[in-house]
Amino acid sequence: MTDTSSTRPAEGEAHAPRRRRPPRLVRYIPMIAPVLLWAVPCGVLLYSGQHWPLPVTPVGTALFVLGLLGMPLAMARGHGRRQQDRAAIVGDALLGTSWVLFTWSVLLGVLLRAALALAGVGEGQDRARIVTWAVLGISAVLLGWGYAEARRVPRVRRLDVRLPRLGAGLDGTRVVLVTDTHYGPLDRARWSARVCETVNALEADLVCHTGDIADGTAERRRAQAAPLATVRATRARVYVTGNHEYYSEAQGWVDLMDELGWEPLRNRHLLLERGGDTLVVAGVDDVTAESSGLPGHRAHLAALHGADPDLPVLLLAHQPKFVDRAAAAGVDLQLSGHTHGGQIWPFHHLVRIDQPALAGLSRHGARTLLYTSRGTGFWGPPFRVFAPSEITLLVLRSPHLPTSR
Repeated sequence: MTDTSSTRPAEGEAHAPRRRRPPRLVRYIPMIAPVLLWAVPCGVLLYSGQHWPLPVTPVGTALFVLGLLGMPLAMARGHGRRQQDRAAIVGDALLGTSWVLFTWSVLLGVLLRAALALAGVGEGQDRARIVTWAVLGISAVLLGWGYAEARRVPRVRRLDVRLPRLGAGLDGTRVVLVTDTHYGPLDRARWSARVCETVNALEADLVCHTGDIADGTAERRRAQAAPLATVRATRARVYVTGNHEYYSEAQGWVDLMDELGWEPLRNRHLLLERGGDTLVVAGVDDVTAESSGLPGHRAHLAALHGADPDLPVLLLAHQPKFVDRAAAAGVDLQLSGHTHGGQIWPFHHLVRIDQPALAGLSRHGARTLLYTSRGTGFWGPPFRVFAPSEITLLVLRSPHLPTSR
């Protein structure tokens, strides 16, 4: 493995355009969203014609009001300056619960009620109660299942990726991708160790972590990240920063990963040589790095400075949206995370607004492939609903040899 470093911007590379201020309505979303998340389920479950006995409606309303007031307060204490883990756990759980209740209150409050009316099932009050119990039942099942999915060791997703420029000597190179581990308020040190055991069983040539290691500083989450030191690879273990590192002292995470034996690829590349052929393995800082104000942190393709342009390139970039620049530079394969596959359905519709891919393998331009992982851990709400986590094994294939090798 040969190390080639560069932290200078590539010549002629344009600076990222200055961001325009978002429309006023968008700026009000953080204030409007919590009200909708709690008010809509409250209305559907308590005030849509059920005529509950006297204690039910006021007690239920009080619980929804407590949720509305408690969620932002707990999240502010948990994720703000105080960084109180217990408050973060409460706030994150309330956020996930309200999202699931909101989603199914909207869907069943409209669709199921209409279907019952068309089928002539019951009168107004009976229909309202059927909808109520359906919302509560489905939400409870999904939250229980989603919690188990979030806390389990991810399944391994395996796929062959054919790269036209990959030399025959590199055929069969095993690349394992973990990303978005998000070590955080819920202690997941044992989970982390089991993830690393799973990775080691895959006997990888190259192991990649594409950022968002944790929520919190390296010092605070060190115990959960420590098992990463046990990860084995025959060639290299490489890492790039994600946007969450820039919320919590990114340089501390870069230093800790270096201490744990990983190679931080901060806008530079390594050469992976095997069987007489060479693969350029490059990495860039997250696209939010420049706005963090940290000296020297910025996403740019100086990562490829000095690399032979005829060699195939594997690029690590936390966010899929970097693929436009990767395709323009002729990168063969970009590995990313960030999206979590939406994490809690149907949040993936909002993710698609911001990112060019949600999960899986996609093509961008004539040459560039992008693999977007659904992530290994979870952020915030400890739930994964219709968006399972993954550890990914990508087997690189050369066009010069049959795929069945």
